[in-house]
Formats: sequence, structure tokens, C-alpha cells
Amino acid sequence: MFPPLFDASVPVFRRYLVQLQGLLARAAQHDQSATLLQARLAPDMLPLAVQVEVAVNFVFRACAPLAGQAVPAFGEHRASFATLQARVDQGLAFLATLQPTQFANAAQRQISDPAGETTVTLDGSTFLQQYALPNFFFHLSMVYAILRQQSLPLSKGDFDGWHVYEATAPR
Repeated sequence: MFPPLFDASVPVFRRYLVQLQGLLARAAQHDQSATLLQARLAPDMLPLAVQVEVAVNFVFRACAPLAGQAVPAFGEHRASFATLQARVDQGLAFLATLQPTQFANAAQRQISDPAGETTVTLDGSTFLQQYALPNFFFHLSMVYAILRQQSLPLSKGDFDGWHVYEATAPR
């Protein structure tokens, strides 16, 4: 059995980054793909491209300190669907480097992370379960919501990879 925070982070992030790849691939094929990158749910919310970046960045922001590593610099990847896909690929590649042994003392580590205009400092368990995972899923959900708002025919199955619906069923 692997350390609990490894099991609660790496496989979860891996699964949902793969789902994000699928959402981005569908969006890139949309006839309005050029405008999708800047689409927002509301004027004061982040656009699609930034929502993707932030979601992927949470993979690094969560797993690097849990594994006892420094969080790498992010850079910007919002110029196109290709650069966003490349960023997701980077997240998946990073996850593939992590070993369960690196997470052995993760629950006890004190982790600090910027949260809006403040900084949170939490033990590793609280950091992952109550801060990092919820933020990752918030931004991933915003990606899904923006794409649905922009008329992409997506279903819950496109988000989670588990649900299956007929094409005509409510999504």
C-alpha cells in the first residue's frame, strides 16, 4: 500500500489531466475554437485558457511540496490549444516522475502556497484534501462549464470518464 497522500493525489491528478486533454481536444475541433480561449463564464472570471493553466499548475503546486520538492516555475501556456495541451503533457510527465516513497512524510510537512492575495500554510494532509484538490477541481469544472456555455456538446462522462449517456440524453 502506498502512502495515503500519494494515492490521494498522483492517480487522481493523472486521471483528470487525461480528461482535460480530451476536453481540450474537443474544444480545438470546435468551429469557434479561436474565440474559446478567451471565453469566460462572467466578466470578472478567468478565461478558459487561464482556467486550464491554473488547474494544471495545481498539480505542481500540490505534488511537488508533498513529495519534498520545490514547486517549479510555471510560465504561460495560454497562447493556443496546442500550448495548453503541452502544459497538460508536462503535468502528466511530472506525475510520472513521482515515487510513493517521496510522500512518506507528506502529511506532516508544512506547505505554504499563495491563495489569491494571501498565503496559506497547512499541514500536507489538510493542504491536499481541503485546499489543493478542491482548487484543482474548481478550475477543471470551470473549463467544463465554459465549454458547455460555448455550446460544446459535452457530457458528465467527458468530465469524469465514468458516466455514459446516450447522445440525446440530458447531460
